[in-house]
Parts: sequence; C-alpha cells; structure tokens
Amino acid sequence: MLMSEPMKTSFTAACIQMCSGRDPQSNLTVASRLVRQAAGDGADLIMTPEMTNIIDSPRSAVAAKVQAEEDCVAVARFAELATETGRYILAGSLGVQAGKGKLANRSLMFAPDGTVMARYDKAHMFDVDLPNGERYRESSTFAAGDKAVCADLPWGRLGLTICYDVRFAYQYRMLAQHGCSFISVPAAFTVPTGTAHWHVLLRARAIETGCFVFAPAQSGTHEEGRKTYGHSLIVSPWGDVLADAGDVTTGIVMAEIDPAKVTQARSRVPALDHDKVLSVPDGASQAAAE
Repeated sequence: MLMSEPMKTSFTAACIQMCSGRDPQSNLTVASRLVRQAAGDGADLIMTPEMTNIIDSPRSAVAAKVQAEEDCVAVARFAELATETGRYILAGSLGVQAGKGKLANRSLMFAPDGTVMARYDKAHMFDVDLPNGERYRESSTFAAGDKAVCADLPWGRLGLTICYDVRFAYQYRMLAQHGCSFISVPAAFTVPTGTAHWHVLLRARAIETGCFVFAPAQSGTHEEGRKTYGHSLIVSPWGDVLADAGDVTTGIVMAEIDPAKVTQARSRVPALDHDKVLSVPDGASQAAAE
C-alpha cells in the first residue's frame, strides 16, 4: 500500500516588478507574461504591484479606463491566469470603480480555481506635497477602505495591505495578532521616500510582527511622468531581505518560504504577547485641549 505524500509546508513566493502605464491592456499583457513566467519557474504564490492595471493622471483619465469589479477586464484576466496556472495569485492592487465618483485601490486574492478569496481596499490615503514639487492627493481619487483583511492559504494566513499602509504599524500588529504569518505590501513608492524609508519600513514591519513580508513594487519612469522606486522585496520574520529586485523596470524575484520560521522568530522575541495599555503622559490632555 502506497503512503500518501505529506502536505507541502514550505512554498515559493514570487513578487513581480512592473512599470505600469496609461493603457490597461498593455499593462495586463506584461503582467500576464510575468505571472506565467513565475508559475513556470515554480512559484506557488505570485503577487503583482499596486495599481497593476493603470498608472495615469488626472483622475478623470483613470476613471475613464477602469470598471467596477464585476465588469473589470483586469479582474477577469487574473481569474483566468489563476485557473490557467493553478497558482494562488494576488493582484497587488487594481483600480476599480467604487461608486459616488470615487475609485477603489483594491487588492484581490485569487484561488487556483479563479475565485476571489479576499478583497482589500487601501485604507490609508497618501496626501502629501513633497519638497521636490511632487504633489499627491489619493483621497481625491480613491475611497479609503475601513476593514482589515486576511486570506487563508494552504501554508498559513496572509494579511493584505497596500503601499502607504506600511507606515501605520498598528495595522500590521493587528494582522499578526489575528493569525497572519505573511503580509503583502504591493506598492508604488516614490523615489525620494523609497530611497529613504522603503527597506527599513518593510524590515521593521517584519521584525515587529514576526511575519514574512512580500512587497511587489512598481519601478521606473511611468508614462504620465511619476517615478517609482522599485526594489520589490521578500523579507523574513527576522528582518532578513531574502530577495530584492533592485531598480529594474520589469522582473521577478522569488524566495522559498518556510512558515516554521514565523514560529521561531516569535518564540525568540514574543513581543506580540506583551502589549500594554499605557496612561496618557502628564499634561498631554491639557496640551491637546489648548
């Protein structure tokens, strides 16, 4: 009598790096090629960057080229890719119509049968004026999400986040304390902030949570002029960078992921169990009132 094969506990994660432009169809062609390549190279979980389907401005230009999720060409394409490859695929985020004149910056997790396992709308909006003159007002285009989201994969639970969320540590701690062993951070980081903060923020989120962090990123100079940092990363629960795509405009990075490393990291530094509610500093309430 033949014994059944043991369930695979480790898996290969792949982060795709792109330079999405104004034409959704062209972007999907590139994404499809890279997803198929990653699957052919043995990836079990394949992730694309933030706004895979379009990077354009102004808002009206984006709105004219995207659809509601149920009618979205990009969503249909990713469902087909998941079925075709038999892989778990995270469309890092897609721009979709959300109603009331707003779009959603939405991350969608596809099962190998093409069904959507989980969807997450970016919660934190990047509204900022940078010293180099660049100005971003995501809240004028996108409706912010208000729910944390996880997806249960064969190897453990994945927490979904997007780009600017990485600066809000409480979201990551909450995901870890609700059973996540992995967290995705698809992004389109600007070059100035990426150069200064990208690696340290992602390593910090991994260290604080004891999670693997997967960060597929946009890279290069986009058709509408913005420049993104690249450096798609895979980071271990101990904060080690397992893969870094550098500043290439198109590519794939992969790493073997052993979920046992999550338990090991958390046993060495069990900080997730040591939360403490502190009182407000003396005088802070009065200062705030003034």
